[in-house]
Amino acid sequence: MDELIDIAKFIADYATCLLGSGVHTSRVIRNSKRIGESLGVTIRMTTFHKSLILTVYNNQKVHTEVVDIPALPVNFEYNSELSSLSWKAYDKRLPLKVLQEEYLQIKTKAKMSPYWILLLVGFANASFCRLFGGDWSAVGIVFAATLAGFFTRQQMQRKQINHFIVFTVSAFVASMCASTTLLFNATAEIAIATSVLFLMPGVPLINGVIDVVEGHTLTGGSRLIQAFLLIICIAVGLSCPLLLFKNSLL
Repeated sequence: MDELIDIAKFIADYATCLLGSGVHTSRVIRNSKRIGESLGVTIRMTTFHKSLILTVYNNQKVHTEVVDIPALPVNFEYNSELSSLSWKAYDKRLPLKVLQEEYLQIKTKAKMSPYWILLLVGFANASFCRLFGGDWSAVGIVFAATLAGFFTRQQMQRKQINHFIVFTVSAFVASMCASTTLLFNATAEIAIATSVLFLMPGVPLINGVIDVVEGHTLTGGSRLIQAFLLIICIAVGLSCPLLLFKNSLL
C-alpha cells in the first residue's frame, strides 16, 4: 500500500505540473497513464481548472489523491522533457525511484534569465509592429513600451498579485508608453495596438479549444472563459490611454 501511495503522489505531482505549465488535458492523461502502466498500476483521472482527482489501483488496492493545480509559467521545453520522461519510463520500465530522480532534475533545471526573456519579448513586439506596417520610430517606441509593460508584469507576478489586475495594469503601462508616438510623426495606432500583444493568452485559448474538441468540455470551457476574461482586462488597460488621448486618436 505504501508503494501505491508513493506512485499516486508522484503521478499526481507530475500531472499537475503539466497542467499548470500549459499542456492540454488529453496529453496529460496519456502521459500519466503511460507512467502508470510502466509501474504496473492503472490510472483514472478527473481534471478541473484548479484541481485534479487521481485514482491509482492494482488488483488488490486503491488509492486516491486530490491535489491543486499550480499556476506555472508556460514552458514548452519543460513540457517536452516531461513528456519524454513518460516514454522513457514506458520503454525502459524505469523503477519509481529513478523516475523521481529524473523528474526532480527536470524541475530544478536552470531556467532562462527573466531579463533575457524581457529583452526577447521586446524584440518580438517591435517586430510585430514593423510587420503590421509601423515605421521605425514606432518600432523603437514599441520596444521600449514592451519592456516597461512586461517588466511591470514580471514584478507584479513575483508579488503574487491577482493575474486579472496584472494584465490590466501591464496593458495600461505598455499602451501608455506607446502613446508617446503621438509626439512624433509616427504610426500611433499600430504602435499602441502592438504594444500589448505580449499579453495575449494564446496558450489558454488553444488548449481550451483542444480540450473541448477532445471531449474535456469542463476543463476546456474553464480555460476559454479565463482567456476571454484576460482579453477583457487587456482591453480595459488599453482603453484608458485611448480615452486620455481621444482628441488625437478617436
